[in-house]
Amino acid sequence: MRLHRLDLTAFGPFGAPQSVDFDELSAAGIFLLHGPTGAGKTSVLDAVCYALYGSVPGARQSGQGLTLRSDHAAPGTRTEVTLELTVAGRRLEIARQPPWERPKKRGAGTTVEKAQSRLREYDAAGGAWKELSRSHQEIGEEITQLLGMSREQFCQVVLLPQGDFARFLQADAEARGRLLGRLFDTRRFAEVEKRLVERRRATEARVREGDSALLADAHRMQQVAGDAMELPEFAPGDPGLAEAVLAAAAVARSTSRELLTTAHGGRLAAESAQAAAERALDDVRERARLQRRFADARERAAVLEERAGEHRDAQARMERARKAEAVAPALELREAAETEHTQASARAARARDLLPRRYADAGAAGLAAAARRAAEELGGMESARRGERRLAGLVAERADLDRRERDDEDVLTETEAWLADWDTTREALRARIETAQEAAARAEQLDGRREPAQRRLKAARLRDELARDLEAAQRKALDSGEQAQTARAHWLDLKEQRLNGIAAELAATLADGTPCAVCGATEHPAPARKVEGHVDRETEERALTASRRAEERHAQDERELGLVREALAAATAEAGDTPTDRLAAEAREGEEAYTRARREASALHPAREELRQAEQEYERRTAEQREAAVRTASRVGHRERLERERVTLEEELAQARGSAQSVAARAAELEGLAARLTDAADTARLAEGSAERLKAADGRLDEAAFRAGFDTPRAAADALLDDTAHRELQHRLDARQSEEAAVRAVLAEPDTVAAARQQPADVAAAERSAAAAAERLRTAASAQDAAARRCAELDQLSARASDGVRRLGPLREEYDRVARLAGLTAGTSADNERKMRLEAYVLAARLEQVAAAATVRLHRMSSGRYTLVHSDDRAGRGRSGLGLHVVDAWTGRERDTATLSGGETFFASLALALGLADVVTDEAGGVRLDTLFIDEGFGSLDDQTLDEVLDVLDSLRERDRSVGIVSHVGDLRRRIHAQLEVVKGRSGSVVRQRGYRPTGRLGSGEE
Repeated sequence: MRLHRLDLTAFGPFGAPQSVDFDELSAAGIFLLHGPTGAGKTSVLDAVCYALYGSVPGARQSGQGLTLRSDHAAPGTRTEVTLELTVAGRRLEIARQPPWERPKKRGAGTTVEKAQSRLREYDAAGGAWKELSRSHQEIGEEITQLLGMSREQFCQVVLLPQGDFARFLQADAEARGRLLGRLFDTRRFAEVEKRLVERRRATEARVREGDSALLADAHRMQQVAGDAMELPEFAPGDPGLAEAVLAAAAVARSTSRELLTTAHGGRLAAESAQAAAERALDDVRERARLQRRFADARERAAVLEERAGEHRDAQARMERARKAEAVAPALELREAAETEHTQASARAARARDLLPRRYADAGAAGLAAAARRAAEELGGMESARRGERRLAGLVAERADLDRRERDDEDVLTETEAWLADWDTTREALRARIETAQEAAARAEQLDGRREPAQRRLKAARLRDELARDLEAAQRKALDSGEQAQTARAHWLDLKEQRLNGIAAELAATLADGTPCAVCGATEHPAPARKVEGHVDRETEERALTASRRAEERHAQDERELGLVREALAAATAEAGDTPTDRLAAEAREGEEAYTRARREASALHPAREELRQAEQEYERRTAEQREAAVRTASRVGHRERLERERVTLEEELAQARGSAQSVAARAAELEGLAARLTDAADTARLAEGSAERLKAADGRLDEAAFRAGFDTPRAAADALLDDTAHRELQHRLDARQSEEAAVRAVLAEPDTVAAARQQPADVAAAERSAAAAAERLRTAASAQDAAARRCAELDQLSARASDGVRRLGPLREEYDRVARLAGLTAGTSADNERKMRLEAYVLAARLEQVAAAATVRLHRMSSGRYTLVHSDDRAGRGRSGLGLHVVDAWTGRERDTATLSGGETFFASLALALGLADVVTDEAGGVRLDTLFIDEGFGSLDDQTLDEVLDVLDSLRERDRSVGIVSHVGDLRRRIHAQLEVVKGRSGSVVRQRGYRPTGRLGSGEE
């Protein structure tokens, strides 16, 4: 990698654009970067790092890049860094712009613009630059891949910080390990250690989990086996746990099987005893049943003997009922005839009661003849009834004519009275409509004036309010402007005071034996002292913050003042110069006039509707008047015709009516009489027939009772039984016969008679004996079942434990293997004699390479006296692997690097830095690093050593390298002709470049 050109704009302390030509500086092989403290030498190196990686080293990168902007830059100038370089044979140009807070293009205030990046490559064939990407991520990945190193590696290899390497040279193993780990990226080896530890923990957890499950099975087996099993005292993970659990399980299974055999024998004996007890209980229960059966039969026989008389009475009653059944048909026939005669006589009497007295003694034939005479007279009354109905219709029609005539007379009278006032009513309504129309037109004109008047009134009120606000805003803007000027002047004064006393601020960080950050010396005989009123960094930053806040407040006040002025101009243009009170009075008068006009105009619609209804009423009344006159004229002839027809019908009806009130009444009398006579004749004939049938039934009943053996028909009727009584009596006789047969059969049974002769059976004692035998059988069966379940559960748990032991075998082997590897890589295993971790082992190899590469240059710088060697000895109780010693050829002894003097420490650390750069370069894939920077430390060397160091650096040109030295040492400005000077000033720093003039040997002091 070779740097060609660096362009800076508004970056760090550089307010104006600056350019650095590295091709001109690198022509001499060595060039010097110098300038006063705080001028910005480190900012040049930060710009190179920012161009490549988009960030600067260490704590200087903060605020997402906003702090990279120069405080001296103009507000509209954007911060930008452009770097042109050659890497891996490709000429590239990288331009980066960090985010910046710029003024808004419209309005006041600022806005934050995002960061931008650009990567271009020079096309030698076309002679032009070709853009590759504008993505931050793509550019970062491309540069990292081309350089083969991260930002941290680049800062250690290319920007060689001597203070860091001096500390590295004298640091302990842990500190060296952290630095080497960042440079050589040995995180993968640390990750291997971590993975092995995690795998060991996971495997150990699985083994413990398996042992816990095995112990859980063992505890369950102990619960099942009880006293037959003793659980071994082991914890999860203990050796021999599986064998002990399996042995205890085997003993428990054997003991449980012996207990099962004993329980089986006890159950067989209990089953035999229980069967004998059941048989004895059955025999006792059977004897008791037969004895109860015999006793019951004796009791039933005694009851039958007591009820013998009742049985003989029932038999006699059944015999009389059988004889009476022969007379039953005659009885039923006589009852039917008597019922029929009674009903017929009653109907005939009721029908005769409805007739006049003259028909009381008439027979059935006389009643039938009278009915025929009444029907003949009724047939001649039909024409008279039609005439009577017509007469009633004539009377109703005449009454309707009179009513309609009276209605028409009322209509004519009312209509004439209403029409007399029609002209006056119509003119009044028309006048109301015209008045309302005029009011509506006036309201429309007034409504158009209301809104402009309200707008002018509102604008006038706003004009008065804004006039008051304008004065307050002007005073506020003037005050904030004066405050902003005072705050800025105060900040500039404090900044100048701090720059004048910066040497005392740097001197406050010095300590004896610690190299100076400016000159590199470890002795500080006369450090600068802080004077009274010294301004530190925090005071300056507080003043700067206060100045910026004051400027922001002033800008905000100016914006608010402009807004008030614009609003006041707009309100004045709308309202004019008329006073607000006058505009309010005019608006109020207009509103009152508009309200009155609207109220008068609201009567327009009701007046029009009332006129329309009045005109419709006029048309309706006129039509009714004409129709009533026509109807009155047509009714005169109709009334005369109705009168003539009425007189004729009245004469005809008087003759047909006779003594009745009307023809219809006379016809109704004749029709009722004929119907009653007919009904009386029919019922009389039925009564005569039923009497003859009753007489014949009485003769047949007397004859049937005599033949059946009864003295009278009544005696035969009393002997009869209905179906229910007959069934009950027969059931009692059958039950008595069945009971007698059953009692005789029981008393004749041999077993029952034999059981009755024996002693009474004791069933309760036999049941107690059987229950005791059954309980003993249940106890024996439960014991056998429990023993069988115990054996089955132990077999199942033992099988599961055996399977668990077999599964744990490979897992335990894996755990032993992983634990051995984890201990070996972590340096805790006994096999790792030096207690060296895997990452430390890899870093030790790298450190050995770095020491070998550094020794080549250290040997020349120290005139062959010193050599750096790697040591893997343990330091105290710590771990070994990253020790670094120096071999003194003058004494032949190997000693610690902390014993070197200040100058020896500098060139030893320089040699170490150059050696580390070579190793990291080879590690990164052999990328050539043609440009290096060395930061400070040369002030601790004497003239001879300085010459030797410069010779070593000058020899780097043999590998086509150029080295930039960052130093304050004045002697170097005489020895190195190619220089880049950074000069600071009140308006920002600038760079001055002086190229190489080959006039003599480097370090001779010739000009």
